[in-house]
Amino acid sequence: MRDVGLAELDGFDGIVHLAGLSNDPLGDLNPELTYEINHIASVRLAQFAKQAGIQRFVFSSSCSNYGAAGGADMLTEESPFNPVTPYGISKVRVEQDVSKLADDRFSPTFLRNATAFGVSPRLRFDLVLNNLVAWAYATGRVHIKSDGTAWRPIVHIEDISRAFLAVLEAPIDIVHNQAFNVGRTEDNYQIRDLADVVKATVPNTTIEYASAGTADQRCYRVDCSKIRRMLPAFQPQWDARKGALELYETFRTTNLTVDDFEGERYKRIAHIQKLLANNELDPTLRWVEQQGSATSEAA
Repeated sequence: MRDVGLAELDGFDGIVHLAGLSNDPLGDLNPELTYEINHIASVRLAQFAKQAGIQRFVFSSSCSNYGAAGGADMLTEESPFNPVTPYGISKVRVEQDVSKLADDRFSPTFLRNATAFGVSPRLRFDLVLNNLVAWAYATGRVHIKSDGTAWRPIVHIEDISRAFLAVLEAPIDIVHNQAFNVGRTEDNYQIRDLADVVKATVPNTTIEYASAGTADQRCYRVDCSKIRRMLPAFQPQWDARKGALELYETFRTTNLTVDDFEGERYKRIAHIQKLLANNELDPTLRWVEQQGSATSEAA
């Protein structure tokens, strides 16, 4: 992201911008680096896109923008931002800066995704429903690390993909410089309610609260009616119960263990820390060229 130049953008009609340090723990590792990659490099990409004559720019934003909203009110795209982490702050800054670039030659759209869930080739366990089902399957315990009261909207990764496709296919005047909450309004859950869904899905499980669990600052409920109203092509197919069952059946097939989802293989922050410790990444998260690698490959 930090090295993309104007030449790399030649010949494209649109950009779907998904890249970045993607979750709160990874964003907290080095906040200034998070801003450099997630904010500055993203705005730079948008500026280059405009110079290259690429009209459509769809940015993967986040409902983390709303942050510590409290959960009392349903939040629309006009609600104030209140991010509480470098990750959320970086997303807000991109929206604010890129929206200023909009004109009749450059049309950005901002998709504020709810918390993702679901099975994917690069499976994530730092997502609340994925994590709860993983704990339930591997240990028989639905392990809640907070007090369970925080509100969180959730959306399946396939439905996030459907939203991006709907934006790309929509008449440009409908999505021009617009933000959309991505998900279904009915899929706002308190964490403890998701735990009940998981308990009902995974046999012989109990719900367990961490002894040091406290209230999560990140607490918000979002209204997703705008995207359904303005983009009728967006037809989400998933809810928490269907997603929990998909995850459970996948974990049964792969015989998932605690080491798999709490270890460095799938836990992003742990994986990055391993690469740093092994000197495979430098402190700026750039790959380190290994001495002798070319000779080894040639041999």
